[in-house]
Parts: sequence; structure tokens; C-alpha cells
Amino acid sequence: MTAINKILIVDDSPTEALFMSDLLGKRGFKVSVASNSEQAFARLQVENFDLILMDVVMPGQNGYQATRAIKRDDRFKDIPVIMCTSKGLDTDRIWGMRQGASDYIVKPVDGEELLGKIAALTH
Repeated sequence: MTAINKILIVDDSPTEALFMSDLLGKRGFKVSVASNSEQAFARLQVENFDLILMDVVMPGQNGYQATRAIKRDDRFKDIPVIMCTSKGLDTDRIWGMRQGASDYIVKPVDGEELLGKIAALTH
């Protein structure tokens, strides 16, 4: 697994996106934010990312659908996706992992938990 430097946050909540951007930026990660799946795919076309943090409940294509589309695209399938969502049921988690997510974290996001999950991806 390669080092994680550039992270794409896909979240329609400006508050959540700002919290995660701030947390990760202070730890030296380069962070970009997309507020929906469409913006995320536009960013993926022009930038290389080492990790995607994906919300589930968003207008338009939801995070499950976006993750599935990313994992089916040969250009992006190797980018790990961590679902960051308020959907905390076991069935939600299982469904997220079935779409190709590497991990799953329930909002409100705990900063240390998120950093631990990111670190786990590099080992």
C-alpha cells in the first residue's frame, strides 16, 4: 500500500467537510472537497487521490452508488474509499463494504478514529 497524501472528501454538509478538511490539513494531508458525486468524478478526472472519504446521504447519486461506480472504473478502482456517514446500522455498514468501501465510519466523525482508519490503510 502506498502512502496517503491526497484525500478527496465527498460530503454535502459544509460543516462535516470543514471539520474533516481542517483535521486532515493540520496532519499534513492535501485535501480537496466535493459536495456531491458529480463534483467528485470531475475532480477524479483531473487529480490523483490516495483516498476518498465518502458521505452516503447526498443529493443526486448517493455515496453507495458513487463508491460502486468508482470501484468499477479501472482508472479509480485502486483508490481506497472510507464511507463517512450517519447511517450506522450493521446493514448499512455491510452494504457499504459490498459496494467496495475499504472501511466505514459513523458520523459524527471522531478525529482519532478517522486518523486510525487512514493509518491502517497504509500498513
